[in-house]
Amino acid sequence: MVSLLLISLPLLPVVIMATTLCHSRMLALCRRVCAKVLKFFRGKVCVSSTHAYVFSECTHGQAASVIDTFNLYAKTHASFSIGSEKGEFVDEVVRREAPLRVLELGMHCGYTSVRILRQLPSSGRLLTVELDPLTAEKGEEIILVAGFKSPQFQVLTCSSAEAISNLAPHLGESCLDLIVMDHDPEQYLVDLLALQKGKLMSPRCVLLINGTLQNGAQALLEYVTAKPQHYSVVQQIKDMVEIHYHISTHFKGKDS
Repeated sequence: MVSLLLISLPLLPVVIMATTLCHSRMLALCRRVCAKVLKFFRGKVCVSSTHAYVFSECTHGQAASVIDTFNLYAKTHASFSIGSEKGEFVDEVVRREAPLRVLELGMHCGYTSVRILRQLPSSGRLLTVELDPLTAEKGEEIILVAGFKSPQFQVLTCSSAEAISNLAPHLGESCLDLIVMDHDPEQYLVDLLALQKGKLMSPRCVLLINGTLQNGAQALLEYVTAKPQHYSVVQQIKDMVEIHYHISTHFKGKDS
């Protein structure tokens, strides 16, 4: 018995490490599954409840009233909007940068869309992408209720990958000055690489990345921090990060 214990003792750290690693992977898997389930149900709540409340309680034609009504609803109900603190952060960035072409990936119920449109220059335009057709329809209705007209924005009901691959005709000779990512974090880096490859970002383009604590977003942050000649992380509010793209010419390829 003693000899067996002596033989097993050197193996104890290996056993502990293997058990810890297995436990960590199981926890990570559970977190990803729970996040996807929560996102699914939150999305349904957003469509069925948030839209109905905002539509009936806000003053139509007034963007400020739409935003206030969203915030009031979020105080007592589950909501998929980014909230007032990050919303004010978006306001600040749009006012400061005065972008002419904005891409929003993940419209949800239109909260961020309304905040962006309210601060855009008169010649600015928002392209907002939403995969779910019902959510896209309800979000577009909220934007119209806020008083914005179709020439100021366009809703693209498709995946982010499909939207990016077909973006050039919507931009014409222009490029994107602001990109807001609030869709599937697993797509963040993939979509950024596609935007680079398509040379769709202007030399002064700003990225606003929401949900940066999630694994997919972490991959994007690791990528941009490894390329200080092309990107700089400027500031962060909660889990939303502002990143500047700062070279004088477009990327020649995704790895340049």
